[in-house]
Amino acid sequence: MFTGIVEEVGKVKSTDPGHLVVSASTVMGGMKVGDSICINGACLTVTSFVEVDEDGGSFSLDVVPETLRRTSLGELKPGHPVNLERSMPADGRFGGHIVQGHVDGTGKVRSIEADGEASLISFDAPPSVMRYVVEKGFIAVDGASLTVVNCDQNSFMVTIIPHTRENTVFRYRGVGDTVNLEADIIAKYTERLTTAARVPLDTADEL
Repeated sequence: MFTGIVEEVGKVKSTDPGHLVVSASTVMGGMKVGDSICINGACLTVTSFVEVDEDGGSFSLDVVPETLRRTSLGELKPGHPVNLERSMPADGRFGGHIVQGHVDGTGKVRSIEADGEASLISFDAPPSVMRYVVEKGFIAVDGASLTVVNCDQNSFMVTIIPHTRENTVFRYRGVGDTVNLEADIIAKYTERLTTAARVPLDTADEL
């Protein structure tokens, strides 16, 4: 599980069918093969270390077809920046919101406007994501936990403070860029619990 607080912007070192190599420094601390790491909002598993030195290094990850279908990771090229977050330790601070790293779909940057020192960014998103988006609710965009400023049936807007802009991939985002979106898991569970067929408790064991 993650919190949507991006630790570092890494850089794609190489891409091959089904594989991704990323260079980083901060997130390499204590990293082990088999660890989960969030890459632009997608939870992937560290499969090996390619290089390790005192300044960081690089690590490889497997990217399965389902991940490529659901995310924008297939568009990554060597040199592209990526948001990185290690999985949350049990004694860690919960600075963002519950982020699983299970991307629900992709959206596109619709507009970017200055708002004082901050930025207002709006995104077009599919109905499968928008059904869970509410004003002042949470959403993960490329793995970053953000608060929804407002929304309609097809899009939503967030505000990006200068610190977030300078320390995430939002620094490089432009109109038309594709982003990974993960809706609030609490909203999805709430929908399921309120709409799914109910099984009487006294007959559940007989099914």
